[in-house]
Amino acid sequence: MNRVYNFSAGPSMLPLPVLEKAAAELVCYEDTGMSVMEMSHRSPAYDAIIKAAEAGLRSLMNVPDNYKILFMQGGASTQFAAVPLNLMKTGKADYILSGQFSTKAYKEALKYGDAQAVASSKDDNFSVIPATTRDSFRPDADYVHVCFNNTIYGTKYNYIPDTGDIPLVADMSSCIISEPVDVSKFGVIYAGAQKNMAPAGVTVVIVREDLLGNARPETPSMLDWKLMADNDSMYNTPPCYSIYMLKLVCDWVRDMGGLDAMKAHNEKKCAILYDYLDNQDYYLAPVKKECRSMMNVTFVTGDADLDKKFASEAAKAGLSNLKGHRSVGGMRASIYNAMPIEGVEALVAFMKKFAEENPKK
Repeated sequence: MNRVYNFSAGPSMLPLPVLEKAAAELVCYEDTGMSVMEMSHRSPAYDAIIKAAEAGLRSLMNVPDNYKILFMQGGASTQFAAVPLNLMKTGKADYILSGQFSTKAYKEALKYGDAQAVASSKDDNFSVIPATTRDSFRPDADYVHVCFNNTIYGTKYNYIPDTGDIPLVADMSSCIISEPVDVSKFGVIYAGAQKNMAPAGVTVVIVREDLLGNARPETPSMLDWKLMADNDSMYNTPPCYSIYMLKLVCDWVRDMGGLDAMKAHNEKKCAILYDYLDNQDYYLAPVKKECRSMMNVTFVTGDADLDKKFASEAAKAGLSNLKGHRSVGGMRASIYNAMPIEGVEALVAFMKKFAEENPKK
C-alpha cells in the first residue's frame, strides 16, 4: 500500500482504521447481504445506522437534549442561505468577517435582509480574528454569525463572542470534533463533513429547538430546519453513505479517547510545525500567534516560484496537497484529526531539506 500524507483542506484524509472498516463492509454490511450504498434509507438496517450516527455525534460533542442534530445536503455553503431563511425574523443579522467563507455567508444573507458586517479583519489580510464585545452587536439582531476556523487563512477563534441573548451561529466546518466545544454557547453550529468527519456529501446542523419553526414562507422545503427535524433528517433520501462514514469516524474518535484526547493529539501535531516555523527564517507564518489554527497551518517562502517548487517537490516526496489556496498562494498544511504525528514530522523534515537545497536569492 502506497498511501501519501494528504494535507488537503477538503475533502481531506480519513482515519485509516475507518477506511479499513468501511472496506471490509463495502460489499456486504453485517448480515444484510448488501452494501450500505445499496440499501433503502427506510430499511431497519439503515435506520439503525443513521440513529447510531446521531447518537455518536451527540455523545462525542456532549450536545444538550434541547438541540436537534440534522443531516443535510448541499455543503456548508447551502447553509449560508438556510441560516437567514430560518432565523431572520426582524430581518437583521450581524456578521463577523474573518475570511472568505464568513464573507460569502454575509453576502448570501444580504439577499434576505439587513445583514451587517460588524467587524472584519480584511484590512489585515485576515491574519487575525476580529475582536468583539457584546456592544459590537445590534440588540435587535436575529443572530450573530461567525466562521470559527478559517481554512484558507489558517486562523481560529480563540474566544467565543459574547452575544448576550442573541443566538450565535457558527460555521465549524474545518474544526468540528477537533476539540471539546460548549455547544450550549451557540444557537446553531453547522459543518460540512468533508474536512474532519466524513466524505463530502453530508452537512451537520446542530440547532437549538427554540430556534426551529421560524422559516420564512419562501424557504425551500429542503432548507427548512424544522421540517428536517420533524422527519429525522429523512424528508427525502439522505446522503446515506456519508452518514455511515460519519458514524465510523465518531466511533474512531471515541476509541481514541474522545475530544479531550483529540485536542491533545492536535495540539501536539500543530506544536511540532509551529515550533519549527517560529525558530527559523526561511519560511514566514503570516497568522498572528494568538489566532493560529490547529487544523490549517499556512506559510510562505516569500518567493512565488519557490512556493510553487515546494508544493511540486513535496508531492513527489509523498506529501500531497500542500499548495495554498489560489486566493492567497504559498503553502497550507491541513492537519485534521486523521493526520498522524508522523505526517507532520515528515513535513518538517522536508521543509528543512528544501530550505537547505533552495537558498533564497
